[in-house]
Amino acid sequence: MERFRGFFLKAHQELSSHHSYTIYKQVEEDQGKQLEEDEKQEEREEDPAALIMHMELPTTNKQGQKQRECGRQNLTPKIITHLILINFLVFTVAFLFGYIAFRGSCQSCKDAMSEVSDEELNPDNSGSTLYWADLRDMFHKYLDEEQLKSSIRTISLLERSSGSPGMTALSHQIRDMFSQQKLDHVWMDTHYVGLQFPDPVRPNTLHWVDGSGNVLRELQLEDPDVYCPYSAQGSAVGGLIYANYGRLKDMEALQEKDLDPKGHLLLVRIGHVSFAEKVSNAEAFGALGVLIYPDPADIHPDPHKKLRLSNHTAVYGHVHMGTGDPYTPGFPSFNQTQFPPVESSGLPSIPVQPVSASITAQLLGKLSGPEAPQEWKGTLSDTPYRLGPGPTLRLVVNNYRTSTPIISIFGCIEGRSEPDHYIVVGAQRDAWGPGAAKSAVGTALLLELVHTFSAMMRNGFQPRRSLLFVSWDAGDFGNVGATEWLEGYLTMLHLKAAVYVSLDNAVLGDDQFHAKTSPLLTSLIESILKQVDSPNHSGQSLYDQVVVPGQSWETEVIRPLPMDSSAYSFTAFGGVPAVEFSFTEKGPPYPFLNTKEDTYKNLHGALQGRLPAVARAVAMVVGQLLIRLSHDHLLPLDFGCYGDVILKHIGRLNEFSGDLKARGLTLQWIYSARGDYIRSAEKLQKEIYSSEESNERLMRMYNVRIMRNSTSYPSMCHQQSTHSVTSSWVKGTTLWGPSWSTCSC
Repeated sequence: MERFRGFFLKAHQELSSHHSYTIYKQVEEDQGKQLEEDEKQEEREEDPAALIMHMELPTTNKQGQKQRECGRQNLTPKIITHLILINFLVFTVAFLFGYIAFRGSCQSCKDAMSEVSDEELNPDNSGSTLYWADLRDMFHKYLDEEQLKSSIRTISLLERSSGSPGMTALSHQIRDMFSQQKLDHVWMDTHYVGLQFPDPVRPNTLHWVDGSGNVLRELQLEDPDVYCPYSAQGSAVGGLIYANYGRLKDMEALQEKDLDPKGHLLLVRIGHVSFAEKVSNAEAFGALGVLIYPDPADIHPDPHKKLRLSNHTAVYGHVHMGTGDPYTPGFPSFNQTQFPPVESSGLPSIPVQPVSASITAQLLGKLSGPEAPQEWKGTLSDTPYRLGPGPTLRLVVNNYRTSTPIISIFGCIEGRSEPDHYIVVGAQRDAWGPGAAKSAVGTALLLELVHTFSAMMRNGFQPRRSLLFVSWDAGDFGNVGATEWLEGYLTMLHLKAAVYVSLDNAVLGDDQFHAKTSPLLTSLIESILKQVDSPNHSGQSLYDQVVVPGQSWETEVIRPLPMDSSAYSFTAFGGVPAVEFSFTEKGPPYPFLNTKEDTYKNLHGALQGRLPAVARAVAMVVGQLLIRLSHDHLLPLDFGCYGDVILKHIGRLNEFSGDLKARGLTLQWIYSARGDYIRSAEKLQKEIYSSEESNERLMRMYNVRIMRNSTSYPSMCHQQSTHSVTSSWVKGTTLWGPSWSTCSC
């Protein structure tokens, strides 16, 4: 905490002492009013932005001022009139020449939004100007596609599970890479968190048993290393029921068929909802344990595809219904810190184990009972899909918890005029297996962005706001590294972080492009997609590639933030607008994610050799986004959009108006909040429209207000679960506990 606070304190001190930085020159005419100057001097002492402006004001010595006063006394009215006419003529001629000379050069900045200035002076005060198009071309010039390819391959070959020696070594290597790029600040942050691992001495087991609990036969788990972190320890004995994807509606469908999940083990397939939500739903309906498997129908719809997930491979996934260290909910897990004896309400109380498709075929072959609905049937060969119940199973989970040090690495490029406002870009570094798509792509993108922006800084680029690059640890356990950092520095981040950009899951295909984002960033993303070349079609923009003619671009591209993204934590907990970009395949997802088959070779093959080009396209989108967010006078956040967003949520909640009224509840407070927000946003928009964008101090004040308005409604991120959460709550089901990590929509 002291290191982080010291960083921003140092930024403030350096801002007050570096007189060589020229920002924007502003000359005031009424300098003769001593009282007004005294008042402005007091304000400058308090405001760093005003201090920078004061450096640029012209100064005059007392002797020269007296000479001018004496000269003015000897001037006659006729001479004064002639001087005025001559000055006016000179000014008019100079203005016309300046207009003709500048008119042609202005064409390069037409891409920029009209409400922001794209000027930036070089640190050598030479007077050369960088426009938006210049910065975009500069980023394009220094971005190295071959280096991206090499980094992805190299990182995917490294063992980097959280807490391992390999991860510690990689952490120091990345810190050294940051330092070599001459960033303004580089540091590491260590937390001690509770992580769960499989016990190599007592592996998890699955057995058929008879009515007395005697073991009949063991179902050999093909890879004992595959497990579900945060599963409850112990054993569960019961008949097996097939529950499709484990969604709420699947549970309700079973009850309608007189198959109550209560007292049984459930077999569910991967897809549609997270592992954690499947287990939470099963527990809410009284199930004793859960087995999770990958069905070929969800990952291999095309039987002729060469790249296929082996039927003997299980899929890894944590089952904590939340993010961060579940054993210190709401507290940062620093070493030697005393925590109250509490746990996250999102931890399951039943055992969970992933199994392969081949094990599942044996399980389904033993089930009796009614046949599964057609839409519930997968494509396991020679396997009848029945609902059960089947013979009795005993699941034993022996995962153990241990306090584990995790390391996050930070590198900062300091902003020149708003150094205490920063744009954060982060990527998960750890991986359970090779993790090519899981974290190698994101880490490679992060390193290349650091390299590219460092090169731009050496060639004249100076961001107005600070850029903070972060490599997170323990992302596979529920974004633990990112969340613990948020918990530790929440007060400052809530006020100082403008936007968070996640690089996780960036390349899972190349057909479709999705932006999982807060509504505030939607307009900015649209403009950037129109300026990035498609990795698939030469001469076409990325916007043209992903948008279907006649369809709304938002319908095709924009998605809500999922809970398993680090971007979700920033928005739901810190109130910081966030975005995560992903290239995906049409139809089923990349099949090797969270398995030991997530290798560079398989990812490169799944993209038919186009992995570097697609990764570069993501880097171009993120890079241009970072330039705009760090460079524009005004933060390009569409803070007025929340009025419509809230209205959509109200429409969904109105579906439950009868249930709400029966409980004595009303939606009037939401209507009132929406009205207050709209009035506040409109007032700010009017003030910005009528202001001078060259006034640095005023622009800073507006940016502060934009950030505060933008963090007023963090819960809007959770659009995808409004219906299911409300439905469960109205019916009395505790789907979301009191843990901070749940959204309070």
